[in-house]
Amino acid sequence: MIKLDEDALISDLAETYQIYDYQQLPLSTVAAFSCNLRNDSRIKLKMNQQAVPVNTQVLMGILDAVNLLLWSRSKDAERGAKRPQSILDAVMGNQKKQSADSAVTFDSGEDFERIRNRLIIGGGPNGD
Repeated sequence: MIKLDEDALISDLAETYQIYDYQQLPLSTVAAFSCNLRNDSRIKLKMNQQAVPVNTQVLMGILDAVNLLLWSRSKDAERGAKRPQSILDAVMGNQKKQSADSAVTFDSGEDFERIRNRLIIGGGPNGD
């Protein structure tokens, strides 16, 4: 934990246990305190590579669902325009980015079959 982000660990220990200088304590004591920090503490979020705590993720998912329901009853939804962005995807970095590289085109039916067979066998479209 110290190697990952010492500042986050120091902040969590100070906030949770009022330990301001962890280096004055025995290593086993610091380890016990560190392992028993809340799951939404700074260091544990960083260890789990989470941007926000799980309960916040759930709330963002609920907000996204409500926004989508409200949008579905609007004139924009009838035209398929202005669909609300997912807040959860934006925070978690799950935005789908389309690029010209993601499109696959075929010159003939044989090209399609050849690439399809490669994908089914387990290789990539370029034979990798």
